[in-house]
Amino acid sequence: MAGPSDPHQAIAEGLAALQAREPQRAAQLLRSASSALPEIEFPWMALGNVELALGNLDAAEAAVDRQLKLETRDVGALLVKGHLRERLGDPRGASSFYQAAANQVATGSPIPPPLTSLMAHGRQFIESSKGDYGAHLREVVGDGLSPTMREAIDLLTGQSRLYLQEPSVFYYPGLPQKWFYDPADFAWLETMLELAPAMREELEAREGAGFEPYVKQQANRPAPNNPLLGRMDWSAHYFWQDGSMVEGHARACPRTMEALGHAPLPQVPGRAPNALWSRLLPGAHIAPHHGMLNTRLICHVPVRTAPGCSLRVGNERREWIDGQALVFDDSIEHEAINAGPETRVILLFEIWRPEIPEEDRTAIARIFQAIDTFGIN
Repeated sequence: MAGPSDPHQAIAEGLAALQAREPQRAAQLLRSASSALPEIEFPWMALGNVELALGNLDAAEAAVDRQLKLETRDVGALLVKGHLRERLGDPRGASSFYQAAANQVATGSPIPPPLTSLMAHGRQFIESSKGDYGAHLREVVGDGLSPTMREAIDLLTGQSRLYLQEPSVFYYPGLPQKWFYDPADFAWLETMLELAPAMREELEAREGAGFEPYVKQQANRPAPNNPLLGRMDWSAHYFWQDGSMVEGHARACPRTMEALGHAPLPQVPGRAPNALWSRLLPGAHIAPHHGMLNTRLICHVPVRTAPGCSLRVGNERREWIDGQALVFDDSIEHEAINAGPETRVILLFEIWRPEIPEEDRTAIARIFQAIDTFGIN
């Protein structure tokens, strides 16, 4: 039976047929009107959906492509295009359209209600495809890859995030984006590690004395937006704080001070050295954050290790192990967690990054002295 001669009426009847789940009639009506109207006036997604319902994948994709030509970021069209690419055996294409839809939703574009489940499927498809894509690349490239190349493939396939230096206060340009440094590059750490048992004895003799919350509010400054504010879950026992020695703690712990004497602690009046026992109680979580500047490295010498404790810097997670130091760039996002039943304590201190020349270290120290004196009469 012939359809109506008026293309607008044909579209209206076709949409009604689609609503009534009469795909054959809907397809006939919509096809008849598709060439009789300007492209911008035709409901291409309706035709695409009805062709999809009939199993005409190529025709459905052609209709969806016409909609994407008109609106390149139409969330519904992107999702259906991803579904069609998936059904047509193109997983990379499917992932790219599903991801484009997810990106649009992230910017505030709504998901058409009938496609909510397809959006959820698309997100799952993206995640599963990352693993398949990475496995394929490794199979073709081979297993004999350096750690750098393995990380590059993880970034390429979306299995890892790109973490870069994002200091909250001061950025020194041109430094390598390196999460962890090899402790073997710092020979003086060996002597410090040899003193770890003596430091542990001093820690046990203190029986928790001298610790205070690590996260505190400074006078005349807003309180940090940190759930550990004022809590002992993460606490500090300072030996050097903001460039000044804590005399009582230093006298009580001579072997710890001996250990710190081997480290090249930076000297910045009013700012550094900073050196402390950092204590993490069971269940404590130091949320992801960035340090203030990228010109230093943070060193951890284990004093009391505990199971279930770990430090993540960038994409790499490590545990504290007796006899092994950790050296890392804290301007890269990092977090720590104690998921075990015991308390973990490390000796924490900072050093200059080795790439910073002496004249720039002096200039950086002057910059922070200037910052500290700004606004003071």
